[in-house]
Amino acid sequence: MSDPAASAQDHADPGELTILLRAASAGDSDAFDRAFAKVYDELHRLAVLVRGGRASETLGATALVHEAYLKLAPAAQPSWEGRQHFLRVAARAMRQVLVGAARERLAEKRGGGEFAVTLDEAAQASPVRADELVALDEALTRLAQLDERQARVVELRYFAGLTAEETAEALGISTPTVQRDWRAARAWLAVELRRDA
Repeated sequence: MSDPAASAQDHADPGELTILLRAASAGDSDAFDRAFAKVYDELHRLAVLVRGGRASETLGATALVHEAYLKLAPAAQPSWEGRQHFLRVAARAMRQVLVGAARERLAEKRGGGEFAVTLDEAAQASPVRADELVALDEALTRLAQLDERQARVVELRYFAGLTAEETAEALGISTPTVQRDWRAARAWLAVELRRDA
């Protein structure tokens, strides 16, 4: 679980993060580093949730956060809109890192390995094989063509480990809408993944 004091501090001063992200958008790499440092603990907590706390995996939580940092660099994201936008982009970066690692493992032809991710109701981590993770990524891309919001809900809950409430905040929608989208997306993805198997 998140540290209530840190979470309260984040919510009490969201303006500072937004100011830093806007400075980063203007090309200030020091501002981006300071902004990333402000959310590092939260991103690490989310990565631990996504990884299931399993440090023995090839790509641990710290490595996932560091790889996501490289994808989040200001050169790759010219215009940060604030905390919610940052979390959405961080979820996408974590998805790309996890799927990239899964593809690498498959390319090595060593049996694919397992990654700690899940589509269960609570979005708590349980292992799936690398080939299943790649299939999920492909199905999620198809879902985005049908319903972009449902795909973003899955991305935030599954790849960034956000709660329904945090996902609602990041997307600017209600928690019940997130819960409905999560259920619908999980059902659609289950059918797609069975068909692809």
